Amino acid sequence: MPRENFNDLLAFIAVARERSFTRAAAQLGVSQSALSHTIRALETRLGLRLLTRTTRSVAPTEAGARLLETVAPRFEEIELELSAITELRDEPVGTLRITATDYVTKTMLWPKLSKALRPYPEIKVEIITDYGLSDIVAERYDIGIRHGDQVAKDMIAVRIGPDTRMAIVGSKAYLQNRVLPKTPQDLTTHSCINLRLPTHGGFYAWELKKGSREVQVRVEGQLAFNGTYQMLDAALSGYGLAYVPADVAHPHIAAGHLVWVLEDWCPTFSGQHAYYASRRQTSRAMAVVIDALRYRP
Repeated sequence: MPRENFNDLLAFIAVARERSFTRAAAQLGVSQSALSHTIRALETRLGLRLLTRTTRSVAPTEAGARLLETVAPRFEEIELELSAITELRDEPVGTLRITATDYVTKTMLWPKLSKALRPYPEIKVEIITDYGLSDIVAERYDIGIRHGDQVAKDMIAVRIGPDTRMAIVGSKAYLQNRVLPKTPQDLTTHSCINLRLPTHGGFYAWELKKGSREVQVRVEGQLAFNGTYQMLDAALSGYGLAYVPADVAHPHIAAGHLVWVLEDWCPTFSGQHAYYASRRQTSRAMAVVIDALRYRP
């Protein structure tokens, strides 16, 4: 295959990994029609169908899966070598993709990176807000952020924040004519604001703990979001109870806008950690970002 056709292989890898022409086109910065034409041309040259297309999904054929398995790692090796060569420059350089929740981005990532990145204009950072607990290797992220007990053992992890206490809160207006919940089961009689988890295709079950007793409660209500601050705003507007990190609720509790309920059932989770694949060579840009994020009590 001529060298100029390597771009066609990169286009195929993007579609095969994303399982979507729409997402792959956005990632590559091309139109869907142009991307579809590129894939068809590649299939024609090879004389093989590489992707099975339906109205709802895209999946590699047997030949496509083999091509993805054998070719994609080689391009990754080239990217890593190019990244390693750039480290010979005087200044750290490179693009880092980080996946984190909106809460972590607002309270930990941005406050630290906004100061640390200023001396390094050649370091580019993409922060993708996601509650899906993505596989950072499969999704090609450089760094992921999770609670310490959620990080896989084969990853390198660095603590970036203190332990996180959770809180169940509601506005005084919402609770005014309602009986305060005294047990986790009482939550089923309340309107609660749900968190959508894209990876699991459902709502997050509220994890509660009192002493050695642990329960998960699936709640119901009028509203569901995939972000912490939208849930908090809905609670402030009187739409029900929300389960959010206590530090974002504290100012509103102190101001008398929110009431903390079932406080003795609200658990504390292990601190947030930045993690990355142990097999990946750590670049100078990565080292700068990880050091900036490191938790220093």
